[in-house]
Amino acid sequence: MDGLNGSVVSEFVLLGLSGSWETKVILTLTFSLLYLGIILGNLFIVFLVIADSHLHAPMYFLLANLSFNDIGASSTAVPRMISDLLKEHRAISFQSCMIQTCFIHALGGTEMVLLITMAFDRYAAICKPLHYLTIMSPKTCVLLIVMSWVTGVIHAMSQFSFVINLPFCGPNEIDSFCCDFPRIIQLACSDAAKFEFVIAANSGFITIGTFFLLLLSYAFILVTVWKRSSGDLSKALGTLSAHITVVVLFYTPCIFIYMWPFPTSSVDKYMFIVDFAITPALNPVIYTLRNKDIKIAMQRLSKRGHHDRFC
Repeated sequence: MDGLNGSVVSEFVLLGLSGSWETKVILTLTFSLLYLGIILGNLFIVFLVIADSHLHAPMYFLLANLSFNDIGASSTAVPRMISDLLKEHRAISFQSCMIQTCFIHALGGTEMVLLITMAFDRYAAICKPLHYLTIMSPKTCVLLIVMSWVTGVIHAMSQFSFVINLPFCGPNEIDSFCCDFPRIIQLACSDAAKFEFVIAANSGFITIGTFFLLLLSYAFILVTVWKRSSGDLSKALGTLSAHITVVVLFYTPCIFIYMWPFPTSSVDKYMFIVDFAITPALNPVIYTLRNKDIKIAMQRLSKRGHHDRFC
């Protein structure tokens, strides 16, 4: 079966990791546990925000959406990565490869905008406390979530529209665990220089652009608090520490991959592991350990469960 654009190539081969059978079994178990942690941890955050009325606030509404997005992002790559580890022939059809890539970029773009909306929420809470509930009204929160998803979809489809028209008639091996536009473009059998520039500009712009916006947002919040509290930044740092940690974990691999969007080494596939398997597993832990309201909500849930058991 030919590809969507009439290419000769009907499937791509994902090289993934090479190693002994024992190594692959250990990696399969490790990634399976990580994926289980991603699903359970992030679903727990979503459930807690819905179930506990004390968490019915803009910050936690955005956090629940971030957790939901993390589940989707990891699910686009990790299950296939796990199943492919024990296979000799790791083939993915042309259509499935394009669909996977679109989902990866749509959910990745959505997460970047979500992190900006969470930074804006913290700005409103810390710098405009008297107007916080007016600024972050339920309507505004929903609008910000919709805007995040629309931005992510536009980001993915703008790249897809370029890549889908390229002819693929030669090599079909991708040195990674999953499909991604920079890797796919390298396999095109035409002069794809202009498409490489468009893809690099698109991914690079949204990655670097949103990262610097976040840096500026948090810097502005810290400076504002520092001026108001006569040099005491402890409260602001305590509030923002979880957010800043998540931003660093998410953006470090993204910047590494898309600052050099057409790599000659295989290091970027390990960055994918960080972004799609490790960071989504750590996010619930980070927000649980560093957020007082989440800890209190967990205690209330535990007491409620204990009370219901003995009633």
